[in-house]
Amino acid sequence: MNKDRFIPLRKTDLIQSCIEDRQLSCEQQNEFRTLCHLIVSTLHFEYHQVLEELKDSYAPFDPNADTLTVTKLTADVLQRKQANFTARFTQVLNAANFEKVTDQDLQEALQEESLFKVRLAVDFDDFEDVVFYRRGEYQQTETISKFWGLHKQKITFTNYDKVAVYIKFKEASYFNQHKKVTTKLEAQPGGSQPGGSQPDSSQPGSTVIKLFQNVPKADLEMLFPNSQVRMRTIDKAIIGGSALVGGAVVLVTKLGASLIVLAGLLSYWFGLSHKEVTITTQELLALGVGTGVLGGFIFKEWSKFKNRKLRFMKALADNLYFKNLDNNSGVFHHLIDSAEEEECKEAILAYYFLVVQGAPMSSEELDKKIEQWFEDKFEFQIDFEIADALSKLERFGIVTLNAGQYTALPMRAAQAQLDAQWDGIFNVVNTPIQA
Repeated sequence: MNKDRFIPLRKTDLIQSCIEDRQLSCEQQNEFRTLCHLIVSTLHFEYHQVLEELKDSYAPFDPNADTLTVTKLTADVLQRKQANFTARFTQVLNAANFEKVTDQDLQEALQEESLFKVRLAVDFDDFEDVVFYRRGEYQQTETISKFWGLHKQKITFTNYDKVAVYIKFKEASYFNQHKKVTTKLEAQPGGSQPGGSQPDSSQPGSTVIKLFQNVPKADLEMLFPNSQVRMRTIDKAIIGGSALVGGAVVLVTKLGASLIVLAGLLSYWFGLSHKEVTITTQELLALGVGTGVLGGFIFKEWSKFKNRKLRFMKALADNLYFKNLDNNSGVFHHLIDSAEEEECKEAILAYYFLVVQGAPMSSEELDKKIEQWFEDKFEFQIDFEIADALSKLERFGIVTLNAGQYTALPMRAAQAQLDAQWDGIFNVVNTPIQA
């Protein structure tokens, strides 16, 4: 399995881990903390701007918007906002070290049997665009019960720590043309109940953003907002077998005499028999009772089928309830925070190893040194994004490149550089107001 770009440490823990290496003197440790604070503050401001841009671009497509629409946007403006939102959202996901789920992975997930013993169907005709992103891929082993708990089996499956879902529904013309009313199941607050109509988040033309945690690869289909529960073959066989056996018992014990009378009557009516059949009041009453018993049995079996399906839907809803992290515009805040955290950790690690090295290093040497340090210290393999980390440090002006070798500014000089950049962010020139 490929190494993950995600750094599984909080930035405060990462800073403390660097200090605990004892490569810095007491004075340098304080300087390093101050420098890290400046890096974090700078990136926080930058990502605040990204968040505002995302919110503005997504507003016309947000199915949960609770604000007034002041200006009617033209089709061209809406298209530009959608394109800008998609591009920005993809950048944030990449900065948060999410990986795109390939079409092959998604198809494999749809074909694999669900770990929760629920068979789901997804109508892809509802969607104009569907993209899944995941972070933290690893193998997990679980013990599942089979044959009513008589047999236990250990299975190994691929699990994702986080999954982000981007879905754009087709325009209203598509829905009006097909006149579809489908049963939706959405476990998040405000979603529809089993058997309900289309939820607000699935309105034509809307764009749905969702974030989940701890999702098995085989269960990705349960994250679609229009997924429908289907009975598995084994469940149909269990219910069908029970109905056949029960029906045979009812026919023999409750309707035996009535069926004989009814068969004779039908044979006489269709000319198959010339023997006239006389139905007494007692036989007629028995026939009525038998018919009522048969109707009650059919209703009972149908209710059993519906109840089993409802139990599956409840299992799906319960499962999604604990996996859902956020929805639509709320996802931005979660992902922006995650992206900011990852960017900070990458910049801090790259600067730390350059400054303690005390000599110029190539990007390849620095990349190997960081990955090896992480594996030795935490027994965890990562795919460190060295190019991204160094580009940030170069942009901040605290790392220089000369003949393929990178050198870090001393910490005091780096602090002064970042402080000067911060002072220039709000350098507004005051001009007199014309009367």
